[in-house]
Amino acid sequence: MFSKYYKLISQKVQISEKQIISVNQLLEEGATIPFIARYRKEATGNLDEVILSNTQELLIYYRELEKRKETILKTIESLGKLTDELKLKIDNCNDAIVLEDIYLPYKPKKKTKASIAREQGLEPLALTILEQDPKIIPENIASNYITEEVSTIEDALQGARNIIAEIVNEDIIAREKIRNLFKRTAIIHSKIIRGKDEEGIKYKDYFKLTEPLAKCPSHRLLAMRRGEKEGFLNLDISIVEEDAINALQNVFVKNNSESAKQIQTAIDDSYKRLLKSAIEVEFRLSSKNIADDEAIEVFASNTRQLLLSSPLGQKCTLALDPGFRTGCKLVILDHIGNMIHNSTIYPHAPQNEWDKAQETILQLVDTYNVQAIAIGNGTAGKETESLSRSINFKKPVEIYMVNEAGASIYSASEAAREEFGDYDITVRGAVSIGRRLMDPLSELVKIDPKSIGVGQYQHDVNQTKLKEKLDAVIVSCVNAVGVDINIASKHLLNYVSGIGPTLAKNIVEYRNTHGVFKSRNEMKKVSMLGNKAFEQAAGFLKIRDGENPLDNSAVHPESYSLVNKFAHDLNCTVIDLINNKELRQKIDPTKYISNQVGLFTIQDILKELEKPGLDPRAPLKPFFFAEGIHKIEDLYPGLILPGVITNITNFGAFVDIGVKQDGMVHISHLANKFVKDPNEVVTLNQQVQVKVLSVEIERKRIQLSIKEAI
Repeated sequence: MFSKYYKLISQKVQISEKQIISVNQLLEEGATIPFIARYRKEATGNLDEVILSNTQELLIYYRELEKRKETILKTIESLGKLTDELKLKIDNCNDAIVLEDIYLPYKPKKKTKASIAREQGLEPLALTILEQDPKIIPENIASNYITEEVSTIEDALQGARNIIAEIVNEDIIAREKIRNLFKRTAIIHSKIIRGKDEEGIKYKDYFKLTEPLAKCPSHRLLAMRRGEKEGFLNLDISIVEEDAINALQNVFVKNNSESAKQIQTAIDDSYKRLLKSAIEVEFRLSSKNIADDEAIEVFASNTRQLLLSSPLGQKCTLALDPGFRTGCKLVILDHIGNMIHNSTIYPHAPQNEWDKAQETILQLVDTYNVQAIAIGNGTAGKETESLSRSINFKKPVEIYMVNEAGASIYSASEAAREEFGDYDITVRGAVSIGRRLMDPLSELVKIDPKSIGVGQYQHDVNQTKLKEKLDAVIVSCVNAVGVDINIASKHLLNYVSGIGPTLAKNIVEYRNTHGVFKSRNEMKKVSMLGNKAFEQAAGFLKIRDGENPLDNSAVHPESYSLVNKFAHDLNCTVIDLINNKELRQKIDPTKYISNQVGLFTIQDILKELEKPGLDPRAPLKPFFFAEGIHKIEDLYPGLILPGVITNITNFGAFVDIGVKQDGMVHISHLANKFVKDPNEVVTLNQQVQVKVLSVEIERKRIQLSIKEAI
């Protein structure tokens, strides 16, 4: 039954029905998107994660549609109104909105004007009027319906018109015509609520705004809806009433008879009382959904870029959570992120222990052989960076400013309390800053992405959709990079294909009890980690210096025998294959194709043997803010500064220039060409040169340009 939807999905995602069947089968068997994308390329025809995810969404959509059809059919059948024709119409429907239109006349509803008129026996009168026989005068036949409940002819006609109005409202063709008018011509109106001008000044741009709904950008729509929710704005979505009524008359009015005049009156009432509000609600919801989807995509894109930020790697790191009065919390992290020292220095006002702080840092760098310093970019961050750079370490020490957005959220979280329950939250914050430099992905998975400060209107969009999308992004990033099973936290392991919270906890407990994993095969000893979980997870979990060199690669254990065959045929070892390019070039991939292994898999294995365990993330680049620029008051138009992109939206990008207030680069100032999507020309954490266009100190607004700084 469900197979009838394969053709529709094929048309939407532009892949073959055979591919869809394979994807569906793999998903039903419990395979994850990352696993399918990497290790089942032959089955899917090398589909990437985006197409796989889109296919999965459509499979879910049509399954839900099929369930809804079953419910509707049972309901209509219980009413004794299910005909073969109606059943066929429902079976052939492939759109959830149209399906609800079909169901609407049969849907149980509260008492309406039409239902009251039907109870009064006026339905035959309504149906007679709908026939629009020119010979019939409605007033004359209405007299036949006078009763105790219907005392006058006008009461009878009004009741009939109420029934006709409901018929118009529930007609599929009528609803589709009004829906199409809304699609093409709907206007959104926003205006300030009287007396709210001063209180709602931040919504000034929307005090009196009229715009075609179809052209309203997602960020503007979400801003207006937020203003409405907060009680400052009134929003209305409407079309030209005359156009709507004319469209309905073209459906229902057949001639100029007296009956047709009654129908025209009913149509007018139906649109104003029923249809307009119903379709407006529908479009308020659909436009919100579209805006949500766009905002969620922006947020997901930013989150992906942030999670895949360049890592420092496994280096002993001194991390500082800067502060003025309360001092700078300082921690030392070993090469895998364990805290081995913590203290506090007070280089800034009011204590001003600058020299003492320099001495402390210098001593700790020497004692622990520190290779890098991580400094949070919040309060006193720039001043603390100046302190660190003023020290003569007499050896190479890399100094980095780290975006600490969300570090305070982590500090107060259950995860931080579990690991550092005996320490102050500021110490935990310093640890998070240091670890975020060493491996952004490993640290950021512990924080709710909404707290990281990227994206637009993330608190206004559908939270279920947002969570699902962000979880998918995190899973994708974690599995793209791979995870060292011997040092990964349970929070990171949780996102590995096939693992989840319970197995992540069990892996950590096994590691704590038995020591480091020496091989991937040892994973099978973890409680509850069965064959399916092993299949899904093994290729993404790496083991450094393990018993098998392939355990530190993305080669799946199911392909180890194939690699061994490569080595056997070349009379060498697997390590020889990894270390010797000439040996690898002797391998003819076509020689090893079989029913079990295809060309895609063989090519992936050979590519992985070139650089096993290679981190796909770009190497970390040093960055320096401009000297002498510490606060917004130091800025002036025309000044050119280095900066780092911290957030990307549909309307531009935000840049940290080291003054504790990000500047805004409008989309028109991103490049010397037309830019439709900011992601086409900039990326998160990209280092850029910007020119200051304007500064509003009172409103803390900084307008910047990238194109004018080039």
